[in-house]
Amino acid sequence: MSAIPADSVAVSLPIEGMTCASCVGRVEKALKAVPGVNKASVNLATERADITFEGAPDVAAAVQAVQKAGYAVAESTVELSVAGMTCASCVGRVEKALKAVPGVSNATVNLATERASVTATGGVPASALIQAVAKAGYEARPLSAESSDTDAVAERQAAELQSLKRSLTIATIFALPVFILEMGAHIVPAFHHVIAETIGTQNSWYLQFVLASIVLFGPGLRFFKKGIPALLRGAPDMNSLVAVGTSAAYAYSVVATFAAGLLPAGTVNVYYEAAAVIVALILLGRYMEARAKGNTSEAIKRLLGLQAKTARVVRNGSTLELAIEEVVAGDLIEVRPGERIPVDGEVVEGNSFIDESMISGEPVPVEKQPGSEVVGGTVNQNGALTFRATKVGNDTVLAQIIRMVEQAQGSKLPIQALVDRITMWFVPAVMAAAVATFIIWLAFGPEPALTFALVNAVAVLIIACPCAMGLATPTSIMVGTGRAAQMGVLFRKGEALQSLKDAQVVAVDKTGTLTKGRPELTDLIVAPGFERSAVLGKVATVEAKSEHPIAQAIVDAARAEAIALGAISQFESITGFGVSARVDGDLVEIGADRFMRELGLSVEPFGADAARLGDEGKTPLYAAINGKLAAMIAVADPIKETTAAAIRALHDLGLKVAMITGDNRRTGEAIARQLGIDEVVAEVLPDGKVEAVQRLKQQYGPIAYVGDGINDAPALAEADVGLAIGTGTDIAIEAADVVLMSGDLGGVPNAIALSKATIRNIKQNLFWAFAYNVALIPVAAGLLYPVNGSLLSPVFAAGAMALSSVFVLSNALRLRRFTAPFPARG
Repeated sequence: MSAIPADSVAVSLPIEGMTCASCVGRVEKALKAVPGVNKASVNLATERADITFEGAPDVAAAVQAVQKAGYAVAESTVELSVAGMTCASCVGRVEKALKAVPGVSNATVNLATERASVTATGGVPASALIQAVAKAGYEARPLSAESSDTDAVAERQAAELQSLKRSLTIATIFALPVFILEMGAHIVPAFHHVIAETIGTQNSWYLQFVLASIVLFGPGLRFFKKGIPALLRGAPDMNSLVAVGTSAAYAYSVVATFAAGLLPAGTVNVYYEAAAVIVALILLGRYMEARAKGNTSEAIKRLLGLQAKTARVVRNGSTLELAIEEVVAGDLIEVRPGERIPVDGEVVEGNSFIDESMISGEPVPVEKQPGSEVVGGTVNQNGALTFRATKVGNDTVLAQIIRMVEQAQGSKLPIQALVDRITMWFVPAVMAAAVATFIIWLAFGPEPALTFALVNAVAVLIIACPCAMGLATPTSIMVGTGRAAQMGVLFRKGEALQSLKDAQVVAVDKTGTLTKGRPELTDLIVAPGFERSAVLGKVATVEAKSEHPIAQAIVDAARAEAIALGAISQFESITGFGVSARVDGDLVEIGADRFMRELGLSVEPFGADAARLGDEGKTPLYAAINGKLAAMIAVADPIKETTAAAIRALHDLGLKVAMITGDNRRTGEAIARQLGIDEVVAEVLPDGKVEAVQRLKQQYGPIAYVGDGINDAPALAEADVGLAIGTGTDIAIEAADVVLMSGDLGGVPNAIALSKATIRNIKQNLFWAFAYNVALIPVAAGLLYPVNGSLLSPVFAAGAMALSSVFVLSNALRLRRFTAPFPARG
C-alpha cells in the first residue's frame, strides 16, 4: 500500500442515489479520474465517499464528477455575516479563503450586504468557515433565517456609521489647521510671511507634526490596524494603500522636521497636510458610503417594518396580548380596524376589507369574510376579524418574501466575475505602479527629485483604491431587487436580474395567466318578450343540479345578482343534447344549437351574436322556456382586465409575445386576435409546452416563460427565465426564477424593464469605476508633467477617490426612483 503524501487533504462527501455495489464502483471510478485525487473510497451503507487530495482539494471538481456519473452530492448552504471588508479586493480574499476550506464547493461574498453564502458538502462546520475568514483578516459569524440577524446587521452598521462620524469629526478638527498652515501660502502668498514672522516656519512644522500625529494615530489608526497586517500577509487591500501612502508622507515629513540633515539639499519639505487631510477625506468617503449602504437595504427594513410585533390571541376563553414569536399555528387571533394582520391565517368570524398592496402591488382593498385567507403584514381596514393562524414564524408569506429579497440581494451576477478577476490583482498592481513611479521620478525627475518621487508615488497609492469597483455591482443589485419587491416582483434567483434583460420573446400560459382561470358567465342575450333576471333565475335553478364548471358559473352569476332560485321538478339530462326541468311550473330546456333544432326551434334570431361569440372563441348555449327560444348564453374563462395593457407594454419594450395553451386552436387564435399576441401554440399537453419553449428559443432567441400551474413547472424550468404568477401553485413558484405577486401579467414588463435599468446602472457604475482608475492613475504618476507641468496633489487624489465611491452609490440609489412601465391599478 502506497504511503499518503504528508500534504494530502481528506474530504468526505455524502452521496445520494446509490443502490448497489456497481454504483459504488462507478462513483469511485469517477472520483479517481479527478485531477489531484490520490485515493477514493465509497461506502454504500453510510452513503459517503472519502477522498484524499494531493495538495489543495478541488471539491467542486469532485462533486461534478459524481454528478456526471449519475449520482448526487448532498449540499448545504451556510450564510455568514462578514465584518471588516472595505473594497473589492477584500471580497476576493474572503471568497478565496472560504473556497480553500475542505468540503466547500462554492462561496460568494457581497460587499454591500456584508454577507457570504457558502455552498458546502460533507457537513462543513460553520466554525471552520469562521476560522478561515479570521485567518484572512476579517470577522465572520453565522446567520440564521431569523429577522434578528438582519436587526443585528442594521445595529452593527449603525454603530459603524456612528464611529465613522466621530472619527471624521476629530480628523476634520485637527486636519484643518494643518491644511491652513501648510497650504495657506499656496492660496494667499503673503500668508507664508505671516507664519514666518509670527510663530516661525520650524515651529509651524512642530505644530503640524503634533496635529497630524493626532489625526494619523487617532482616527487614522483603523487604516493601519487592518492595512499593515494585510500587507504582511501578502494580500494588500485598500487600507494597505492608505496606510502606506499616509505613513510615507508622514515619515518623510518627520525626517524633514527633526533630522533635516539626512535629506539631500533642496528636498527638505513637509507633507503633514497630505497625510492628515487624506485620512480626513477618506473617512468622509467611508462615512458617505456607510450612509448610502444603509439606504440600499431600505427595502429589507421596510419589509421588516411590516411585521406586527404582538398579536391578540384567544386561549382558554381569555384574550392575551402575546409577542409574535409566541403565536402558534391553530391559535385564534383577533384583529381590530386599522391593525396589521400578525400572521397568515383563515378568517372564522367577521367581515372587513384588507389592504394587500404590500403583497400584490394592487392598491384596491380586498373583501374578507369567513373562509377567506389573510396574510401577515397586510392592514385590516374597517371591520373586526377573528382568524385562525395557519402559518407562523418563517413560514409566513412575508417571511418568505424577505428571504427571497435577501437571497437576491446577496447573489452575484455573471457580470461580477469580470470585476472579481480584475480586483484580485488590482491592489498589488497599484503598489507596483507606485514603486515604479517613485523609482522613475527619483532617477529621471527634476530637482528635488526625492520630493517629486514621494509626492507622486503617494498620489498613485491614494487615488487607486478600488472601493468603487467593489460597490458597483452589489449596490445596484440591492436597490434594484428592493425596488422590484415594492412593485410586487420577487427575484428568487439573482442571475435572473441579468438574464431577463436579454429576453427576445415572452411565452405565456393562457389559463390563469392571461385569463382568470375560472369560467364566468360572459354573455346572456334574451329574446324579445323575456326578462333577463327571470330567465337567469330559471336557467340557474336547472344548472344548480349539475356539477359541471359551466353550470356552476351560471349559478354563481345568479347569486352575484341576488336572484333567488326557484322550485325544480322533473329534472332530466338528455345525453349529447342538454338538460330539461320544470322550474316553478315552467318547462326549461338548455343545450347547444342542435338541441334547439331537435325541439323544432330556430336559433337564427341570435345568428349575428353567435358569429361574434364564435370569433371570440366562445361556444354559445341556448335556453327555451315553455317551448319558446328565450336566451343565448356564453360561459368562458374571461381575460384579466390588465392583460391587454400588459401585452401592449411588452410590445413597447420590443418583445414578441407567444401564447402556449392546451385549448383548441380556434379559441386560442380568437384570444390572440383580441390581445394582439404574435404567435399561438395551441392544443399542447404539459410535456409539449417544453418542446414549444425550445422551438421558440431556437426561432427568436432567449425566452421568458410565464405560467401559474403545476403543468407549467417543466416549461418554467426550461426557459431562460421562468416567471411564476404568485397566485398560482407552490410547485410553479419553486420552479420559477421570478415570482409576480400581483397575480397578473403586468408584472412581466415591469420585471423586464427593471432588469434592463439595473444592468444599465451596473454598467454605468463599472465604467465610472474602471475609467476613473485607468484615467487618473497615469495623471497621479505625473504623466502630464512633461506636457503642461501639472501634478496631482495626494490631497486631491484622496478627494477624487472618495468622490468615485460616492458617485457609484448615488447612481445605484437612482434605481429607487424607477418608474414601472405598467402601473398598478388604482
